[in-house]
Amino acid sequence: MVEQVSVFLENKSGRLAELTRTLGDAGIDMHALMVADTSEFGIVRIICDAPEHAKALLDERGFSASITPVLAVEVPDRPAGLAELLEALDAAAMGVEYAYCFVQPTGTSAVDVLKVDNAQAEQVLVDAGFKPLGPADLYTPDI
Repeated sequence: MVEQVSVFLENKSGRLAELTRTLGDAGIDMHALMVADTSEFGIVRIICDAPEHAKALLDERGFSASITPVLAVEVPDRPAGLAELLEALDAAAMGVEYAYCFVQPTGTSAVDVLKVDNAQAEQVLVDAGFKPLGPADLYTPDI
């Protein structure tokens, strides 16, 4: 499990730039960012090297931020890699609330970030041959 920073963001020009500038000026390194939006607001999901610090800073600056535990799983960067992971969860009757992916700099594997509301999901994926990642695999966590 890793910590994801989730930010509710007003759907207004410049607001995403302000959020990313706030984190960047504080030296917080984002590894992944995903935006889901409606006409009025968006939810920005961020994997970064200092999630607790990012949340505190964003709260301080008037953003509405929270920390969400999510699964981060290494998947071979090849066709059907994600499909195989999702099929393993489906075979165990586990639904995925949301997911997003990014490719690691090595280019040989991707990281799939999943919100699954089932404590057994990580073990199901291990049993299927996948490697769940922890904070030390993605970033140096807050101390």
